[in-house]
Amino acid sequence: MPVVDEPFPSILEFLVERFPRIHKDTWDERIRSGKVLDEDGCPVAFDTAYAPRRKLFYFREVEKEIPIPFQEEVIYRDQNLLVVDKPHFLPTTQGGRFVNESLIHRLREKTGILEIAPIHRIDRETAGLVMFSLNPEARAAYQLMFERRQVSKVYHAISPTVPNEARKEWQLDNRLEGGEPPFRIREGKGVPNASTRIVPVESKFGRTYFHLFPHTGKRHQLRCHMASLGFQIENDKYYPDLQDEVPDNYEKPLQLLAIELEFTDPLAGDLRHFSSQRKLKW
Repeated sequence: MPVVDEPFPSILEFLVERFPRIHKDTWDERIRSGKVLDEDGCPVAFDTAYAPRRKLFYFREVEKEIPIPFQEEVIYRDQNLLVVDKPHFLPTTQGGRFVNESLIHRLREKTGILEIAPIHRIDRETAGLVMFSLNPEARAAYQLMFERRQVSKVYHAISPTVPNEARKEWQLDNRLEGGEPPFRIREGKGVPNASTRIVPVESKFGRTYFHLFPHTGKRHQLRCHMASLGFQIENDKYYPDLQDEVPDNYEKPLQLLAIELEFTDPLAGDLRHFSSQRKLKW
């Protein structure tokens, strides 16, 4: 939102003026449906104040959006938190060709709470636990847990490879940065910003089952770290090599699962532990 003279316009007035080819009724409906968000990912309301130099995000409607035939499961809810067990192929948030077929949209439709916002995210291709905030006033306390690395996370993964050495674990600490194309990441030089402990659990028939313990939460961190060791995650189309884009094959999901979350609730002070009920194809 650019700097303008006061009195400031309403959000609706600004959008109508900024995008004259889009009818006012369209922006009205988008705001009512929670499809216009502020910088924190929270839906704006009609009385949300105009804020110079702050960003707005909106999601275009996608015609003939293909349904994703897998359902999420809510495993915990209180006045502040919603913990969801997400299936493979379903994106956490809206973007690109995914609008209605996103976890955030499904949850807003089911609960009627437009203020739902993800506290952290996992890849569309990854299944498992995702935490959402229900209370904007409590949201920052939970987001700060992740920023301060106070949340213990466990992932399971399967690789179509077998380690050629009898190591019990690997510890990777390096710097990950944007690659080419931009949605992929790569190892860079400088201060490490990504840390993962990787533990092989069992090998059979040319495949290995791993437990992964990320200490940080960089995008694609586990996929990149596994590939860098020569342990491509089964059905990964991005790492180590980018494959041609093809329609999703629901019979071959990425074998990566966010299976456990544990933390001390910053408001209640209780130790909380959540486990996914999903299984990889072992």
